[in-house]
Amino acid sequence: MTKRRYTLGQRAATQEETRRRIVEATVHLHETLGPRATTISAVAERAKVQRLTVYRHFADENELFKACTSHWFASHPIPEPSAWAMETGLARVQRALGQLYSYYRRTEAMWTVTFRDEADVPALEEPMRRVRSFLDGIRDDLLDHLAPDISAIDGMRVTLGSAVQFPTWQSLARQGPDDAAIAGLVCDWLRGVSSALPPAPHR
Repeated sequence: MTKRRYTLGQRAATQEETRRRIVEATVHLHETLGPRATTISAVAERAKVQRLTVYRHFADENELFKACTSHWFASHPIPEPSAWAMETGLARVQRALGQLYSYYRRTEAMWTVTFRDEADVPALEEPMRRVRSFLDGIRDDLLDHLAPDISAIDGMRVTLGSAVQFPTWQSLARQGPDDAAIAGLVCDWLRGVSSALPPAPHR
């Protein structure tokens, strides 16, 4: 009985290792080739397994994408409002966007191909919906702590809603400014929308 348990334990560990290799191979191919160009055959080749082995662990590409997404976000979590909980007003915006933009800079390769391929890969629809919902939460958090007057609230929501998006950061970053400077620009835009805001925080 002891030997039987040991054999089953070894088998489970081997299966888990194989599954991990498949997921990590998928993550690598998504980041380098893009989700659209990542095939099961390419995943199997990089993971050094047979295509059938991939399908034994993942019934279809949606399952594989789900595992890949979970694995990647576990290693690259998007910054959360708790990271800037002690700040208020424009200082909160500066800190939050500075951290978010630093994250985008570190993970730019993956986000670039994900946005590029999103329309062509149905399996991306659900994870990207969750990402956008999360970013909407950051937008709303920052808006709440700015406490805008009613006449400015729509313009500030649109400004912040654009500011938290990866494509916005990437477009501005490619023109040269660093992440703190880009966050400062957003603060300046918000002050343009609402004259009731104090001067932008020092940066």
